[in-house]
Amino acid sequence: MGSCKLLVCLLFLIDLCSSVLVEQPSLVLSYHNGPLLTTMPTVDVYVIWYGRFSPAQRSIVGDFVQSLEDSNAKEPSVYSWWKTTERYSGASNQATVMSSTRLGNQKLDDAYSLGKSLKRSDIAALVETAIASRALPENGNAVYLVLTSDDVTVEGFCMSCGFHANLSATKKLLLPYAWVGNSETQCPGQCAWPFYKPMYGPQSPPLVAPNGDMGIDGMIINIATVLAGAVTNPFDTGYFQGDATVPLEAVSACPGIYGKGAYPGFPGDLLVDKTTGASYNARGLNGREFLLPAMWDPVTGSCKTLV
Repeated sequence: MGSCKLLVCLLFLIDLCSSVLVEQPSLVLSYHNGPLLTTMPTVDVYVIWYGRFSPAQRSIVGDFVQSLEDSNAKEPSVYSWWKTTERYSGASNQATVMSSTRLGNQKLDDAYSLGKSLKRSDIAALVETAIASRALPENGNAVYLVLTSDDVTVEGFCMSCGFHANLSATKKLLLPYAWVGNSETQCPGQCAWPFYKPMYGPQSPPLVAPNGDMGIDGMIINIATVLAGAVTNPFDTGYFQGDATVPLEAVSACPGIYGKGAYPGFPGDLLVDKTTGASYNARGLNGREFLLPAMWDPVTGSCKTLV
């Protein structure tokens, strides 16, 4: 009887150990056979500035977008981070990849043409109006980026720090567009972390923003997120995991990871500017420093960081 009990215990322990050792399913963003902007020779980023942005704030964002193609920047660079999107090349993995991502025309709307409280549909309307008025060209190989200032509320803001979608314009082309808002006065703990104390979870000290503007440096993180999603999954038929209406995409699949050793509440080991004490992991145009999120790498099947 004692030997039977011992055998039962051993079998229980073996089963328990086996369950502990079972590996969790790996993160895989599947390709859903749709068109990708990563296979276009050139992708333009058109910017609509909605609300009040200072020239200095516009310069930071403009330098970031131009850094996407600045191969001369010191490493680790924004350019190297963006090159990972070229690995999202479709089923054949032999498609022509982007040769350049350019900052295109920009439109200022500092008169708040639709007011200071916007619905998600208003973001698309701003793009349509800009195209109809010829302030911006109609271009199927582009992302129309709408940025709202810190005194503008947008439906779903703080639940989402940004999004990308697509619309049909005058030529009936499907046009990818995206939105990111300045969260400085609304929900910085959600959308500007790690430059502000987190809204939930472990309360680590906030980092110093590399460009001296917590709201704009937080926007850079979210602009990077939506641009990566827009080129790798522009029409909800590209690379993603899960439900197409709320997908995990190139960057959103790697939340809260900015450097090696990251864990909830800790962004990872980063570079620190000796003069300003600011934390960053990427260099760009005009000597700019930025903090960019990890991106899922289709080749290694893992979240890739620059440092």
